[in-house]
Amino acid sequence: MNVTEPRRRWWPRSVRSRTALAVATTAAVILVGIGWWVHRDVYHRSTQVAEEQARTQLGALCEQLEQGVVPVSTSTVPYEVVATGRRTAVASGGALKLAYPGTRHVMPTPPTAGMAALTPLTTVRLPVNRNYNPRDKFDIAGGTQRVMTADIRADELSSAEKAALGVAADAKLRVYVVVLPHTAEEITDTTHRVLLRAGLVGLVLIAAAAYFAVRTALRPVEAIRVLTASVTANDPRERVTVPATGHEITALATTINTTLQRLDNAAAQQRRFVADAAHELRSPLTTLLASLEVALAYPERTDWPATANTAARQTRRLQALAEDLLLLARLDTRTPTADAETVDLTAVASRLTEQYPLAERPLTLTCDSTAPAHAHGNPDEYERLLRNLIDNAARHAAHRIQITVRNQDAWVVLTVHDDGPGVPTEDAERIFERFVRLDDARSRDHGGTGLGLAIARDLAHRHQGTLTLTPRTLGACFQLRLPQAPTPAEK
Repeated sequence: MNVTEPRRRWWPRSVRSRTALAVATTAAVILVGIGWWVHRDVYHRSTQVAEEQARTQLGALCEQLEQGVVPVSTSTVPYEVVATGRRTAVASGGALKLAYPGTRHVMPTPPTAGMAALTPLTTVRLPVNRNYNPRDKFDIAGGTQRVMTADIRADELSSAEKAALGVAADAKLRVYVVVLPHTAEEITDTTHRVLLRAGLVGLVLIAAAAYFAVRTALRPVEAIRVLTASVTANDPRERVTVPATGHEITALATTINTTLQRLDNAAAQQRRFVADAAHELRSPLTTLLASLEVALAYPERTDWPATANTAARQTRRLQALAEDLLLLARLDTRTPTADAETVDLTAVASRLTEQYPLAERPLTLTCDSTAPAHAHGNPDEYERLLRNLIDNAARHAAHRIQITVRNQDAWVVLTVHDDGPGVPTEDAERIFERFVRLDDARSRDHGGTGLGLAIARDLAHRHQGTLTLTPRTLGACFQLRLPQAPTPAEK
């Protein structure tokens, strides 16, 4: 079987190297664009300079010819003056004379008809001089050259001027000035070399600066990683150092510390929950085991019906505790509820008021509301929430429990108020913790697992609502607020 070797990635794994490479690549693209623009601009401006030199030279030559003077120029700009009816050039100079020594003339003779406009720009094909060994950097022998031309009529000159120039009376003179191509090319080539060296050095410096800048910026991240890796279950209190710079690393460190704190709190809550659950389970198990062991040790003196009643009561307590723990576990997983229904909380409260067993204690349970109050949710969970609140109130009420349901703005507000001893202000939030029972403050707390209010609040949160203890001068009043839902007729 052929095993394909995994393809090696050319992209570096290090963030520093990746950033340096990305920055260098971006800088290279930018520099290439700038270089192309500089090349075009330099070439264009250099060509303009060469054309201006040729134009100046052409004007000076024409001025000398119009004065009947054979042009003599010390400039390196190539030029040649030819005339009709003359086999040799009137004058030539610059690199053109060096490229074609001893030649009668290189430029074409002007036609007898027509006149060239002043300084027109055209091209001329120059012959190749194979015997010429160029010693000048302005070698123009062979190839097509750009030239500027101007025509002068001999009949506009005096006889002496014509004789000095050696042209016939009806001749036409044409002045050629070569636009040196090497000027723009040499300047452009020099610019290319400078830009290439500067670009390479710049890319290296930019990549190095990006590499070390990212390396410096990531040092706090590495320190955060090391400290985070040191957080274990045995020492969950370790926290990362928050930099004082106020940049993104500070936000990252703060977020990690907040997350670690939440995890620490969750772990502590879980440990406390397990310990409390074990403690709550131990009490009915101990009672059940003790009663059964005593009954087995002294069977002839055991009241078996009473023992069975005790075992059944403790078993029911264990069953209720197990069901509460399972419900809390399901709520902690935040399992999405089934398709929400529109529930009339007034109807739920009225039904529980009629069905709730109050035979053991002389209590009055009333629901003072009749107007419908609709909310989205699960009717069974709403019934469990309200039943837990009534169970809690029934254990502590002296004579009366009152339930009210009303619509307030966009909320449904349900309250369960008892006339018992109430809850101290400092314990208003603590009573919603799991396995918390204020036995001293509410002395008639018979039974209960300490999970009812915790389950009720979790169910309220599950339905996007809140459950709080509102201050009252007498007794305890629990207020449930839920988002109001439109009635079925309004849908």
